[in-house]
Amino acid sequence: MNTTKKLVTGMLAIAFVFGLTACSDMSRRDQNTAAGAGIGAVTGAVLTGGSPAGTVGGAAVGGVIGHEVK
Repeated sequence: MNTTKKLVTGMLAIAFVFGLTACSDMSRRDQNTAAGAGIGAVTGAVLTGGSPAGTVGGAAVGGVIGHEVK
């Protein structure tokens, strides 16, 4: 995967996270879950070269970790 595609994927994931965490009616735990999923998705995409499985896996793991953060 080329660098431009990786950058665009990362930027979209970050925009998604900021969009979710900006919701004022979300609980703190929901915000942490959304942030963790977004960060995990970006990390998974970067570590696996943009693989969809790596992105989804990273989002799942990040979401679980974010949910457990107090």
